[in-house]
Amino acid sequence: MELYFSNSNFLKDYTMTALRTKANLKIATKTRKIDASTEKIDIAKIFGEYVFNETKMREALPKETFRNLQQILRGEKAFSREVAEVVAVSVKNWALSHGATHYTHWFHPLTGSTAEKHDSFLAPLGNGSIIQQFSANSLIQGEPDASSFPSGGLRTTFEARGYTAWDVTSPMFLRKNKHGVTLIIPTAFCSFTGEALDKKTPLLRSQHTIADAGKRLLKLLNKETSSIRTFIGIEQEYFLVDKALYCLRPDLIASGRTLFGAPPFKGQALDDHYFGSIQSRVINYMQDVEKELYRLGIPISTRHNEVAPGQYEVAPVYEEANVAIDHNQIIMEVMSQFADKHHFAFLTHEKPFAGLNGSGKHCNWSLATEEKENLLDPGKTPHDNLQFMLFLTAIISGLDKHADLLRLAIANAGNDHRLGANEAPPAIISIFLGNELQTIIDNIVQGNSHNPESSSSIHLGTSLLPELPKDLSDRNRTSPFAFTGNKFEFRALGSSQHVATPVTYLNTIVADSINYIADKLEAALQQNTPLKEASTKVIKELLTKHARILFSGDNYTQEWKQEATKRGLPNLENTPEAASALLRQENIDLLQKTGVLTTKEIQARFHIKLEKYISTLDIELNASADIVRTQILPCSLKYEAVIDKHAKISGDSSLLDEISKAIKDCTQELYKFEKAYATVPEDLQEHAEYYAQKLVPMQASLRATADKLETLVDDSLWVLPKYRELIHTS
Repeated sequence: MELYFSNSNFLKDYTMTALRTKANLKIATKTRKIDASTEKIDIAKIFGEYVFNETKMREALPKETFRNLQQILRGEKAFSREVAEVVAVSVKNWALSHGATHYTHWFHPLTGSTAEKHDSFLAPLGNGSIIQQFSANSLIQGEPDASSFPSGGLRTTFEARGYTAWDVTSPMFLRKNKHGVTLIIPTAFCSFTGEALDKKTPLLRSQHTIADAGKRLLKLLNKETSSIRTFIGIEQEYFLVDKALYCLRPDLIASGRTLFGAPPFKGQALDDHYFGSIQSRVINYMQDVEKELYRLGIPISTRHNEVAPGQYEVAPVYEEANVAIDHNQIIMEVMSQFADKHHFAFLTHEKPFAGLNGSGKHCNWSLATEEKENLLDPGKTPHDNLQFMLFLTAIISGLDKHADLLRLAIANAGNDHRLGANEAPPAIISIFLGNELQTIIDNIVQGNSHNPESSSSIHLGTSLLPELPKDLSDRNRTSPFAFTGNKFEFRALGSSQHVATPVTYLNTIVADSINYIADKLEAALQQNTPLKEASTKVIKELLTKHARILFSGDNYTQEWKQEATKRGLPNLENTPEAASALLRQENIDLLQKTGVLTTKEIQARFHIKLEKYISTLDIELNASADIVRTQILPCSLKYEAVIDKHAKISGDSSLLDEISKAIKDCTQELYKFEKAYATVPEDLQEHAEYYAQKLVPMQASLRATADKLETLVDDSLWVLPKYRELIHTS
């Protein structure tokens, strides 16, 4: 706190209300020094400066080694230790030339964040001198302690050994700060017994699975490709809150969201923040972040204000899924670090402020061949594009069969608050295709031959304005999985979430459906059925069965929930309900037969999902009770005492009665809440369900009474920074 509130009179008035006042004064007078960079940069020159990318490898490696490495990356050769030995020497020399002193195997444990253990290049010679060395062993394999990472029972505490394995598909990079440089090596993470303890390993398995399935289907269409890759673009939404105010909100510090807070006078009602002019303090922050990300080889292309005050978005261009996911984790780390430099707190909770839009992480997903042909490009006549229709059918049928698995992938305590809250898709997984594709699907199912003509442009009624090319589909912002021209936008992901799991399950679901289609076509071709006839038959069969998942209307409405129930679509409204998807036999069979997860790995992830949900809520529930008991009620009682004196003098007790009743209501809710929280079921599933069904609603009731007090208590006595301060001070 000294950083934000120190002055000569500080200790004379060391109260929370005084600190709130001083924080707002700091913001209003802009007295803080911000070390914003004024350096002019040439983006093309600095881009990838900190990355051991293909260009640098081509320069540093012998031609044969570089060629072998490229073949490994394309899946044409198995991993080679000989290649690793040469790469280790080259990357060490490159890192040391930039001042690196340490290296680390950077991995993605099942916590949902990243982890690293730094090792020095230093090696003693025994005569008082040292050398700096880095071997193939150091590059290929690390050994972090695995006992304290979530394992879901795969490992016990005394079984500590785990391994990290170099991921050749994601480039190594440098992390620089004022005091040193570290070489970062992206890796997978597994247990001593070989189970995946991370999010990257299943992702890479799923990439292999969908590549094999896609190549198989293309071969039946008389098209060859060496590889099929998943490409994604991740749109990251976030909030910025002034750090001085953040430090006075124990709920934000503990849980990332405000557990209390009455609605502000002005929220997002005027819709004037979305795409509005970016304030200078925020744009300075964004530009500092972008410079660092450019150096890390991350192609940031978009920045803008989001819907809610204090909310923003950043997005890079499309990249291969594994690299894009690594980059998203780096983006969040860099944005958090630079936020502190600019006296901000960087919030990625899905719902940090009640009554305002929450934050998502929209994942745009597509498939492409090694030759960069987008397999989800419908062309000008989608109904005649057999290749597109087969892949589209695979997506539709796969998502309908395993909608609950995709719902599970985006489930956490934070997203439970966001989904379906008139700002984000509901918990019901559905697909939006747009009018043209929807009409084509309807005609196929109904047996009609007429198909719509594409509208290619928009005329704005004056020659002063250009004609605009028209996309195949509109944007349905309420749909969780929407087709947007040549890709699907998975809009239901939460802003704090690791993208690997949703993409892993999506890849796996689609790969399985592609293989089903390939099985049908192979059987038909063996019977000498023409390819087009066989394809048309399987497309109609699958679309007739699975078109129920298609929906073009407003997903926010109660009518859609009722319609979805009629269609038999799952509506898993909270994380404990969604977690059960991992125990459904069809999903277990899918993940096993594709080789993406073993039975043990599936069971582990079920336990980890519930354990994390419970732990997250434990933090929130404890914080809620503590804040009410030690902050909200004490300041309310002080105000009651003031009003009591006023009532005795004036003879009017109406205000006293109102505040006294509000205090009593809050106290009673607190006691009920604490009593219910004192006893919970021992069974993991029942424990999680008890939290979701009983304690979360009780927490909301406690909040309602506390927020009522905020609207009554003298502002000079209220200790917590209010919404009007938190969201309008960036």
